[in-house]
Amino acid sequence: MKKHNFYAGPSILSEYTIKNTAAAVENFAGTGLSLMEVSHRGKEFVAVMDEARALVKELLDVPESHEVIFLGGGASLQFCMVPFNLLNRKAAYLDSGTWASKAIKEAKFFGEVEVVASSKDRNYSYIPKNYTISPDAEYFHITTNNTIFGTELHHIPDVSVPLVSDMSSDIFARPVDVSRFDVIYAGAQKNLAPSGVAVVIVRRDALGRVERPIPSMLNYRIHVDNGSMYNTPPVVPVYAALQTLKWYKEQGGITVIQQKNIEKATILYDEIDRNRLFTGTAAVEDRSLMNVCFVMKEEYKALESAFNEYASARGIVGIKGHRSVGGFRASLYNAMPKSSVEALIEAMKSFEQTV
Repeated sequence: MKKHNFYAGPSILSEYTIKNTAAAVENFAGTGLSLMEVSHRGKEFVAVMDEARALVKELLDVPESHEVIFLGGGASLQFCMVPFNLLNRKAAYLDSGTWASKAIKEAKFFGEVEVVASSKDRNYSYIPKNYTISPDAEYFHITTNNTIFGTELHHIPDVSVPLVSDMSSDIFARPVDVSRFDVIYAGAQKNLAPSGVAVVIVRRDALGRVERPIPSMLNYRIHVDNGSMYNTPPVVPVYAALQTLKWYKEQGGITVIQQKNIEKATILYDEIDRNRLFTGTAAVEDRSLMNVCFVMKEEYKALESAFNEYASARGIVGIKGHRSVGGFRASLYNAMPKSSVEALIEAMKSFEQTV
């Protein structure tokens, strides 16, 4: 039976990425050695790292003012690294979900944190708007997509202070004007690679401004100067990331991928709104293209487990909602084919007929 993988992360990867990475695990670049056992200083892997960084720049049109680095630790480490490298006295944060609140918690170790707005009052079901940012804030941190609650910033805010963004779950899902940001970071395990690595895009002249000493492993400049090779990088995830980036280029680039994502999300939200059993949990204007969250309507709550089992019997996996929201969550990352979304929609329609 074909499996339709809707897990929120680690999540679906393209067949291209899986097959090429599996082949390299057996025999990397004709060396006769596994990717898992080669030196990261060898010319074969150095070429992988260089190509991966170059493709990020190409696909996102990264300006010359910025550098791309691959770091271990995932996005959660970046909650600490961003303020360590950028925050002297005061930073502004938008509290739009669980991961934003975790980033806020870490930043408070390094300086004053101004939470300009929060949607916690309605269980993060919308994106806060109409807030004011103090002009003396050294940066403004946003989380562009909220995987748990199914909300997304569809427009990057126009602010007068430097921008920093966690784009873990929607990087490469749409074009972005990188020049507007001092730092963009993203954990790999949603739209890029297996877990264990993060991609960071950093403006060079944003570095070196803080007064505190920064440990080498947490210093962006050290990693920039060493081409992501200051320490041993997560070799297999970086190789997988390169395969995904190549696949994105083969698909026609980020604008083409964005259109596919819009199509997938539109047909699923249309069914949620049509179906008498289900209702969405996120404010309509803030609905995520990546993580579609929905629940059974109140009068059908008792059927949630039954629908989960019904979908699972049809090869649909990973749709159980996060405990903070309940219900269901269908993650439609870039590698998710439209046919899988259609399979979920068909299951929703046919289950409706049984009630």
